[in-house]
Amino acid sequence: MSDNTNRVTIDVLGERPYAVVIGRDLARDVASFLAPGTRQVAVIHQPSTSAAALDVAAALGGAQFIVTLIPVPDGEGAKTASIAERCWSVLGQAAFTRSDAIVGVGGGATTDLAGFVAATWLRGVQVVHVPTTLLAMVDAAVGGKTGINTAEGKNLVGSFHEPTGVLCDLDHLQTLPPADLAAGLAEVVKVGFTSDPSILELIHENPRAALDPSSCVLSELVERAISVKATVVAADLRESASDGIGREVLNYGHTFAHAIEQVENYTWRHGDAVAVGIVFEAHLANVCGLLADDVVDTHYEILRSIELPTVYHGADVDRLIEVMKVDKKSRGDVLRFVVIEGIGKPTVLAGPTREQLVAAYAALGRDAS
Repeated sequence: MSDNTNRVTIDVLGERPYAVVIGRDLARDVASFLAPGTRQVAVIHQPSTSAAALDVAAALGGAQFIVTLIPVPDGEGAKTASIAERCWSVLGQAAFTRSDAIVGVGGGATTDLAGFVAATWLRGVQVVHVPTTLLAMVDAAVGGKTGINTAEGKNLVGSFHEPTGVLCDLDHLQTLPPADLAAGLAEVVKVGFTSDPSILELIHENPRAALDPSSCVLSELVERAISVKATVVAADLRESASDGIGREVLNYGHTFAHAIEQVENYTWRHGDAVAVGIVFEAHLANVCGLLADDVVDTHYEILRSIELPTVYHGADVDRLIEVMKVDKKSRGDVLRFVVIEGIGKPTVLAGPTREQLVAAYAALGRDAS
């Protein structure tokens, strides 16, 4: 719902309801999400978001909280056991109690880490997320999934720990590098194919506006993507739905994307990998007779219009298959993919054959010019 300050509030219902606020100049609002009795707040942030973290710290200090800044590496380099341990050490030295709080300021990797640290410190303390990238706003910061990486794969260690609030300050997008903004749109496009076709229409009609951080089109895309995620996670927080696809729908493109990220040693942007991932999984559905050619072509059209990659042949297909077998959606040695049977018609494809996987991989970029 919108209020008279041009902010939009999306309520995420479920076991522990919380609000996602979308707007501008939101740093001073962080304190409003903290529970009565909170005394100390740790602000976990990456170097590239130091200015935003200082704004949050100043607002919290002005509200009489004791603030500890905890800088962590940029990107996936933050999501390791050693960095989590460093954060725990800082909290211990500052005598953080169960009534204190953590605020994560940064991209998706930072909010993933902050959520994981909050979930594990004293078996769970409150956390507020202040995502500063489009990817984090529409995906990582909303939904309660937290996690770190291991040598064996991405997000294999983690927990479900819902935030007490999320502040999506669109002003942060003004300084986001164009390539990072485009990468964030991959998660928006994903939602368009699985759940909200209006997203695809908005991008098709004005791809330039979709890439403009000051445009009303991008604001609407953010709101629509978050609304879908809020609805999905409210119904199936722990990805355990037994009657339908449930929260797994949010993983469209991610099984293949996580494999790319791992074999490329996390040098790929997550959104770029997701873009290729949804193309691969569209081809896989097509190979299995579930998806028409023209919908596969629409994947290429939409993603290329917003300058996202649609081709990857950087690793041997059998290497990628082995990595995908460790994906958290797998059951035993059976690979599971979220695919679509048409726009807005997601389903789960379990146990595709090696021949089908090889054919889908070979088809990547079939229409590349």
